Amino acid sequence: MISRLARWFGRGPQLSPEQQHRLDAWEALPQADLDVPFGETRCVVVDVETTGLNLMQDRLISIGAVAVVNGKIDFGDSFYVVLQQQAASEKKNILLHGISTSVQLEGALPADALLAFLDYLGKSPLVAFHVTFDETMIRRALREYLGLSFRHPWVDLAYVMPGLNPPLAKRYRALDDWIGHFGIRIDVRHNALADALATAQLFQVALAQAGKKDIADYAGLRDLEQAQRWISTVSRL
Repeated sequence: MISRLARWFGRGPQLSPEQQHRLDAWEALPQADLDVPFGETRCVVVDVETTGLNLMQDRLISIGAVAVVNGKIDFGDSFYVVLQQQAASEKKNILLHGISTSVQLEGALPADALLAFLDYLGKSPLVAFHVTFDETMIRRALREYLGLSFRHPWVDLAYVMPGLNPPLAKRYRALDDWIGHFGIRIDVRHNALADALATAQLFQVALAQAGKKDIADYAGLRDLEQAQRWISTVSRL
């Protein structure tokens, strides 16, 4: 409601009636039940590419997402979009993610791209590796272009995997460490959709391991994540 009032009084992005209708429809969707077993749920694994690593200054370039439905990757239920940039990112950044100058300049209008992401997401809970980065970049863009305060459940595999595999916790930190350990193939690194697919496969590994520990739902996985965050904090003291 606060963001909508801000738009009415000219302090937020001005959406077209059609865009506002789509946003209102998404906000009206019921929240996901996080206590439903993974065998009966849809989770969305997401990854982003950006102009850099500065959470406050760099911009969101692309979003890639893959759905894990009832514990299985649904290859037909995926999403990818490039947000139109006013100016393309630096050459070294383009060499990293491979999104060319022309593709960046001709991408989807940011508001439309983000509404398409919300339409795809629905209210399914999110999964990522190093959530802070992905969440911050998506939240900033949604606030800037849609005036939306995005509060959504996330699970961070960067904490879940060490929680499920304590002997590996000190050795494995990066996504590459974990996908390499479990033999997960990734043909193109630093592509949002390819990285989301690799992360989705790692999520499947986590689900199989979690089931052996009687963790059967998203809420239980979030509890494990929070416990591992506490362990990580204590170990640094």
